[in-house]
Amino acid sequence: MTSNEERATTLVKALRAGVEGDKAALGAMLTDDVRAWTPALSTSSLTELIDELERRDSAFTDFDLETVPLDVGGDFACVEWTVEMTHSGRIALTGEETIEPSGTRVTLHGVTVAEFEADRICSLRQYWDEYAVLAQLPR
Repeated sequence: MTSNEERATTLVKALRAGVEGDKAALGAMLTDDVRAWTPALSTSSLTELIDELERRDSAFTDFDLETVPLDVGGDFACVEWTVEMTHSGRIALTGEETIEPSGTRVTLHGVTVAEFEADRICSLRQYWDEYAVLAQLPR
């Protein structure tokens, strides 16, 4: 039986793998039918999730991820996180409006909740405020 601490450790590793684009690590920690939801995407398989991660634009680079695992019971793990990143690429907004790269370092706070089947993640939900990033960028 997997402990809460082990689940939280797996979730932290999965978050880092997602930020780093480590598909092999994600494949080892997530089920093939993993469901994922964030303010920016919704997927219903590992293949879809990896495809979405590969399509991620290059608007931000130089990620620093800090995590705080929270004590949760049952088949769940929860991690609060903070990511700092550099605005290094163009961001396309609605219509023809864009935000050009500024080199600004921005901070985003969020939470990820994961459900497990045995020792692998079968469901992920992430929560953050998308507009918090835009508010930190010069316009």
